Amino acid sequence: MNNVTGKKVFVGLSGGVDSGVSAALLQEAGAHVTGVFIKGWYPPGMPCTWSADRRDAMRVAAHLRIPFLTLDASKEYKEGVIDYLLREYKAGRTPNPDIMCNREVKFGAFANFAQTEGADFIATGHYAQTSADDHDKNDARLLRGVDEDKDQSYFLWAVPKTSLERTLFPVGGMPKSRVRELARALKLPNASKRDSQGICFLGTISVEDFLLQEFGSTPGEALDTEGAVIGAHNGALLHTLGERVHLEGAPQGPWYVVGKDSEKNTLTVSHTHDSTGTQEITEISLLDTNFFTMPRDTELLTAQYRYHGPRIEGIFNGVSFTPTAPLAEAIAAGQSLVLYKGEECIGGGIIA
Repeated sequence: MNNVTGKKVFVGLSGGVDSGVSAALLQEAGAHVTGVFIKGWYPPGMPCTWSADRRDAMRVAAHLRIPFLTLDASKEYKEGVIDYLLREYKAGRTPNPDIMCNREVKFGAFANFAQTEGADFIATGHYAQTSADDHDKNDARLLRGVDEDKDQSYFLWAVPKTSLERTLFPVGGMPKSRVRELARALKLPNASKRDSQGICFLGTISVEDFLLQEFGSTPGEALDTEGAVIGAHNGALLHTLGERVHLEGAPQGPWYVVGKDSEKNTLTVSHTHDSTGTQEITEISLLDTNFFTMPRDTELLTAQYRYHGPRIEGIFNGVSFTPTAPLAEAIAAGQSLVLYKGEECIGGGIIA
């Protein structure tokens, strides 16, 4: 966070500890900080904590004596995140709404709003880092957060590079335990608030409950990997590959989804997570790629196809990723493959 003295920084205040500490650290570094609560779209008739979160964000701003604004980004949430989520589930693919939330809302609508209001930078409480501490133009490199368990670089691969160049991640260089210590030392009013466990736009509402409201329950057959019916599920549209699923009338689990047919409303399940027993995967094609740094065709990279998933090595040729060793796992279409060079996240794409 070098060279922020006197700079105008808009901090996305979610009401949580990470963003609150981020605002405080920037203030201590001499920045002119404004807290901004981003109001999203929320499912009608379902409980949501946004008003309580906004109150917590406002209390942090009052404690720090910084200006506080509310940005209504409900249109961007609905079109860029909600509609995308439902469209992907209907198509039988596995969406990642947090990635689209970052691209369309936090580093889209919020970044644009901040620029319009004359801010030099935006800041968030993400556990990630940028190498461009002086934020020279065209020199923004995205790095993993120091806390491996909290690292959120996976969710940031689709952020526009122009937004990344104007973004600060004040807590990305420290472990979560240190952030909690700072929150208590700074006497932030939300210092003891628990971390949010929900999808960024649903809060405490589970994705399953939201999808049930949208699609309803449509019982169907659950098949083992040999094609035999072993039980029943509540609707193929409600589940994604790799997910642990509850089955009615099935033998002792756990059961994981390793295949699905939305038209026939069937799920193929296995006791083994991500194991299908099908042909090994030797190539992963990508769509809608975004890169902060373009890799060379022969450059050995590491990749992740789910958050906190295994790190695999391979080469990206501009269209597809070829792992050095074939994968005997179910790779879900619609998920993100995120590419790294060491600790640097260079970009990624949607698995075709």
